[in-house]
Amino acid sequence: MNQQPEINCPEIIVKAADDKKAKDIVVLDMRDVSLIADYFIICHGYSTTQVRAISDNIGEKMKERGMMPLRREGVNDAHWILLDYGHCVVHIFTEEDRNFYGLERLWGDAKRVEFQLAE
Repeated sequence: MNQQPEINCPEIIVKAADDKKAKDIVVLDMRDVSLIADYFIICHGYSTTQVRAISDNIGEKMKERGMMPLRREGVNDAHWILLDYGHCVVHIFTEEDRNFYGLERLWGDAKRVEFQLAE
């Protein structure tokens, strides 16, 4: 499977996370602030079960488009799951862990990208 930047990863990921009722989905454009990835997608669920469901749905939707994660971390514990798709890195937290780690504050210089989700 191939990691092609032309696939609109952030939009696919945001929709997949929203499908599983992810909360406070934030997309950060990292291109001007870091070499780690082009985009960070950050969201949370209210339980480890929901965090896993969000992660699984993102994985399924990306796989349908030929994208497999380069790395998956935190799946067993499911307090902070990281999915690395190369250009896009997804951080799915429990609410408590998201507040504790504060990635949005840490990467405060990154521009936020807005997506309109269908109601």
